[in-house]
Amino acid sequence: MDLHIGIIGFGARSTLQEEVHRPGHGSRITAVCDLAPRARADARALVPDALITDSPDELLASGVDAVMVLTPDDTHAALTIRALEAGVPVFCEKPLAIDLADADRMLETARRTGTRLYIGHNMRHMPVITLMRGLIQDGRIGQVKAVWVRHFVGHGGDFYFKDWHADRSRTTGLLLQKGAHDLDIIHWLAGAYTEQVAAMGGLSVYGDITDRRDRTGERMPDWFSMDNWPPTALTGLHPVVDVEDISMVNLRLEGGIFASYQQCHFTPDYWRNYTVIGTEGRIENFGDVAGSEVRLWNRRHAGAADADEVFIVPEVPDAGHDGADALLVAEFLRFVRHGGLTATSPVAAREAVAAGILATASLRGDGSAISVPPLDPELVAYFERGQTPSSSPAA
Repeated sequence: MDLHIGIIGFGARSTLQEEVHRPGHGSRITAVCDLAPRARADARALVPDALITDSPDELLASGVDAVMVLTPDDTHAALTIRALEAGVPVFCEKPLAIDLADADRMLETARRTGTRLYIGHNMRHMPVITLMRGLIQDGRIGQVKAVWVRHFVGHGGDFYFKDWHADRSRTTGLLLQKGAHDLDIIHWLAGAYTEQVAAMGGLSVYGDITDRRDRTGERMPDWFSMDNWPPTALTGLHPVVDVEDISMVNLRLEGGIFASYQQCHFTPDYWRNYTVIGTEGRIENFGDVAGSEVRLWNRRHAGAADADEVFIVPEVPDAGHDGADALLVAEFLRFVRHGGLTATSPVAAREAVAAGILATASLRGDGSAISVPPLDPELVAYFERGQTPSSSPAA
């Protein structure tokens, strides 16, 4: 029997509906909620048999088996908690929340109600990342000691500075909104969470552009074009632009592991570069899609040298984010049906939020290091058991 899935927020991430709406094959969308008339019209066209509403309560009362919260970041906490309180399992798009207290409250609500909570960190399913993590777990570079990440956000002006993403009241900042992905993967590859974070950065390019526009009724990709270049020539930025377009973060992780993360929104290219250094070698990716290379050095060399081994990122099915979205949705649906452990983790999502929020605070302060407050160990243990009481082992 198909799971009945509700979607709250039918905007940019509504592309996930392609993986969710599979009538007769395990799941179907039976209700959609969005405040925007355009989004509701889109939903009617794509899932004409579903309930279409602007009321989250009506959606939650419609008999859905689970709900996917795909709304802007500043609404994640309230909507997720409302669904958890109603006993409806939740897929919450990353980042978990834009406020650390809200993030902790979401996890506490999930434990108190016993309602399943899943976080949409799709990069844990990206082939380039799973390839690199497999090499680490196989011991190919020894014990991880450092992770360096550079994120070249070539579409940054179009993607993040022409709508609500540019307003820190809606996102906190792009170190959280965009960086939550990479901070989570840094933790996952290192096998450790951040204990202390320090950052610097600023609004170096887009703050000087005075051509602004209220884009109510529009959404990406309405304004996207590869011809929007150079970044200084962009027009129609959001009326509020107060998030950084370049950031650099240093992190000290548990176990004496160190990491760095750089994010720039005015580069000509768009990809992520990860370098992981261990006690017996290092790995680095060159490109982050199918056909790209992950290179391994595990012998001593004099000067720059060709890699000792090269691994090709495998081809994946035709699905969003290089196949990660399909795997993400499949894991969520399995979790709704059967529970158990998942590759994504609410605790890990909280730790990525904590690192992003506190890095932003450091950046907007004097760049001093800020310590990450720990979660209640009993709360951590609940999620590490697969969201089951201590007396009931995970499936």
